[in-house]
Formats: sequence, C-alpha cells, structure tokens
Amino acid sequence: MKRIAPITKNEYIEEAHFEDLTHDGNGVTKVDGFPIFVPDALPGETGRVKVVKVGKGFGFGRLVERHSDSPFRQEPPCPIYSECGGCQIQHMTYEGQLQAKEKNVRDVLERIGKLRDLPVHPVLGMEEPWRYRNKAQVPVGLQDGRLVAGFYQKRSHEIIDMDHCIIQYEKNDEVIQKVKDLCADLGIQPYNEQSHKGVLRHIMTRTAFTTGEVMVVIVTRTKALPHKEELIKGLTQSISGLKSIVHNVNGKRTNVIMGDDTRVLWGGEVIHDSIGDVKFAISARSFYQVNPEQTKVLYDQALAYADLQGEETVIDAYCGIGTISLFLAQKAKKVYGVEIVPQA
Repeated sequence: MKRIAPITKNEYIEEAHFEDLTHDGNGVTKVDGFPIFVPDALPGETGRVKVVKVGKGFGFGRLVERHSDSPFRQEPPCPIYSECGGCQIQHMTYEGQLQAKEKNVRDVLERIGKLRDLPVHPVLGMEEPWRYRNKAQVPVGLQDGRLVAGFYQKRSHEIIDMDHCIIQYEKNDEVIQKVKDLCADLGIQPYNEQSHKGVLRHIMTRTAFTTGEVMVVIVTRTKALPHKEELIKGLTQSISGLKSIVHNVNGKRTNVIMGDDTRVLWGGEVIHDSIGDVKFAISARSFYQVNPEQTKVLYDQALAYADLQGEETVIDAYCGIGTISLFLAQKAKKVYGVEIVPQA
C-alpha cells in the first residue's frame, strides 16, 4: 500500500528534533516516522524547519531557525563555507565528525548487513585534520568578464571563485592560482556549460606527500590548447617541484571531469610518492588515496588485522593503483590486484 506523506511542501515543522546525520551531512528529523533531511542541522539540535520538497519516502527541509545547539557545533573555519559546495560538515567539530562516522558504519552494518551486536571500533582520526588532500581538481568559468576557478556553489553549477582551500595541500592552492593567472593572462577562454563553447574546463593538480613532486593536468574541450608553449614556459618557470604537465581532452557535454584523450605536454607521465616502504608511480588518471598520512594509518591497521603469516594468497578487488595490494604483498605469499581502468 502506497504511503501518503504526513507533511506537504511549504509546510512548517515548528519544533523539529534532529536525531541523526545522513552520509552527506544533512540533519534528520521525522514527522510520524517520515524522514526530512535538513542541511546545517546536527543531531541533538531542535529548530523550525520549512519543508521544501516531498518525495515518496522522504523529504527535504530548510532550517529557518535553530532553537538549540549541539555540543559539537562550531563556527566553520572556511570563510566561504556557506556558499561553497566542496564541504558539508565544517559546522561540526572533528570529534563530532569521528563519532558520526562510527555511527554511520554501525548503522549500515545493522540496516543493510543485518549484523547486530558487531563490535565497531572508534574511528582513527588525524592530529591535524586540515591541509591533507594531495589532489585538487576545480572547474573553470567566466564571471563578470574574468576567469574564475573553484568548487561549485551548493546545489548549483555556479562556480565560487577561491584562492585557497583549507583541506587541500597549500602547494595545490599555489599551483591552481598559477595556472589560473597564466590562462587569464594568455586569454585562454574558459568553458561555458550552457553554450558548450570555450576551451578550459578544469584544472587538476597532484602533489606527492613524500617527494614533493607536482603534476598539473589541464582539461580542455578542444584538442588544440591555445598558447601551449607560453603556458608550459610560464608553469615550468614559476612552480617549484613541477615534474609533469598533462593535457586531457574532454569534448563531451558531461559532468565527468576527464576525457579519454590524455597526452603529456612536458616532463614525465607520472610523479612518485611513497606510503611506508612502498613507492608508487602516479599518472593523471590513476586512483591514489587523497590523504596519504591517514592512508598509512589505515593500511597499517588492515595489515595488523589480516595477521598474514606469509603463505596466504590475497585478492584485492577494485585495486586502483594497487596501494593496498602492494602493502599486503609485504607479508603475503601472493597478491592479485583486479582493476578495470588501464591507466591505474
């Protein structure tokens, strides 16, 4: 029997009690068991909510007024957090985030796996949970006649221009600004989603944690990259540690960032990084963990739990570049890595 929602669009919930957090950071309140997902609300809080959308099994709301605060609420440290869609829960302390992640794992095991009373250990957090991402990729656009680059505004494709991001390596911020400024100076036209015209779609950069090597990937709609030689010269002269400049072509009308055509403009095809004693060659299309410091913590823990004795055969499905495969290979007899993406 089809369930009728107990609430309608534009209706107000005068005293919403938030009891949970979704995987994408929305607070959850319920009306007669019917869940309403509300951005910027945290478990334990109460407030007034306007319902903005009602679906078959759930709805969405907007927090009009907050009546009480969670002990985990904080002032977001990023100055553009309220506009930018890159992060979801900077208004929650790191301690609160770790507890929410632990609860999310427990809920999934119970709800989907039907595994109750299974021990779930506390999440292993970082000492300093900022400036950890070794890979940045931002769309490029035109606003008021100038080239801008940054993440999209929440629930839109409007680019929020930025000069730094507090979850990225500072080096990646520096590199994106160099590419952005050079492309603007050279008159390389940014891509327009509506008209499907223009050239520059995305800027991507990777910085290796242990070696400091830098890769720049320039994603364009066109096969031709205007002012290619001037761009290469400008980047090689201004970016320390630069080892690779790559041009990727994506001529499709799509939200997918990378196209199928990738070519090296300058330097090598890969940069190198290490996790523990294992060294990796990372290409533009490789999957590589974006938080290498915490990846080492994760893999050490996985290796300890596996308790390999040296005679085991291990299968690593969806192995990507093979980070965990090679880590486990230090203790196993044989490891098979399975991956569909050739570039990895």
